[in-house]
Amino acid sequence: MLNTPDKSLFMPGALSPGHHQLGDACEACHSDPLGGGEVLQQACVDCHGEERVKPTDSHPRTKFTDPRNADRLQKINVLLCTSCHLEHRPEITRKDGLTEPRDLCFHCHESIGEDRPSHLGMGFDSCTDSGCHNFHNNRALYTDFLLKHLQQPELLEQPVLPAREFAERLEEILEYPRDLYPVQPLGEADIDAPQNAASDASINADWLASGHAQAGVNCSACHATGDSDVAASNWNDHPGRQGCAQCHDPEIERFGKGKHGMRLAAGLEPMTPADARLPMKTDAAHSALTCNACHPAHRYDTRDAAVDACLACHDDRHSLAYEDSPHFRLWQQEAAGELPEGSGVSCASCHMPRVDHEVNDWMSRVMVDHNQSATLSPNSKMIRPACLHCHGLGFAIDALADAALIARNFQGRPAVHVESMAMAERDLQRAQQEKAQSESE
Repeated sequence: MLNTPDKSLFMPGALSPGHHQLGDACEACHSDPLGGGEVLQQACVDCHGEERVKPTDSHPRTKFTDPRNADRLQKINVLLCTSCHLEHRPEITRKDGLTEPRDLCFHCHESIGEDRPSHLGMGFDSCTDSGCHNFHNNRALYTDFLLKHLQQPELLEQPVLPAREFAERLEEILEYPRDLYPVQPLGEADIDAPQNAASDASINADWLASGHAQAGVNCSACHATGDSDVAASNWNDHPGRQGCAQCHDPEIERFGKGKHGMRLAAGLEPMTPADARLPMKTDAAHSALTCNACHPAHRYDTRDAAVDACLACHDDRHSLAYEDSPHFRLWQQEAAGELPEGSGVSCASCHMPRVDHEVNDWMSRVMVDHNQSATLSPNSKMIRPACLHCHGLGFAIDALADAALIARNFQGRPAVHVESMAMAERDLQRAQQEKAQSESE
């Protein structure tokens, strides 16, 4: 591990839970020590810029650069991330590092009660309560979406996750190095590691049992550098994530956006559970969170990565309750062949969901989003990519608004009810009545 200097003496206040791991890399945000707000703004955009465009962002930058909305910026300059999100200010920092002002919505929507009587009498600071509105990712909570899902049952008739399809789409992915590694099963006689490479019978056996061997990914795919013939001179016994990135670059890029990988993306030593703000298991405190932390080299098992790898570190109440949850029972039933593939619910099913990823201009594929922070806060961002594969929208909103139910890992029913869907329905009925009255006059 590198010996990094303690820079906390230079901080005007503690970093938030969202960025505390970057305390050793001030330059990640302050790329120019003498730069002003534009430097910090660019730092925000470099990491979070893709989240500020439609359809992910319901308040994209383009909404406020539109001259028709110029008056909005006089009330609050939402073009600058730091207008709402400030670091080194623990006294105003909310859950998960957010410093969003509670009255943010009021500045533009103070007359909302005139347009929507269902909102009359509501507090100006209640807009962002769980199950209502998110300033950025509001994709599961906007009115038309609520109305579309009004009649959904609590549990869908066919609750199943999207199927992984990387292997099926390889022929369409031009970037895949198929000239070096044709997609065909390999056997022990095909092993191309040089004789002096660190290897033994157990490593060979692990590789032969893996999906890599079945898909034609030989030893040199990860361990050799460059496109030349495999030789001791270009062999690396410990290739790290660079070896993974040759085929799994989107996963690597997303991993670097989340809490697990943000230190690596900033050029720092990897995160360890000792760096976490949640309770972690003592014996895992100094384990480096790299690709191999969840996907051990040679013999990797995505099922282990989806549950066992998580529980090997996490020791918080929510994680400890998982194995007593209905989700885990479904996971066991799928593993036993009692339910079809995709019916089980692992830790990764919700916190690293399978999403549609654009590979290039003409195709997309389902991939596991390795940015586990993408659905973390506010947790309603989890509704579309995770919850709605199995549950109705109303049930999902209520469940994610119930902190006690979350702590029990969803053992039982929600004790909280959010009125969002009922309010949307009342507004629709009122609009229909007004339209019918107008047409009859």
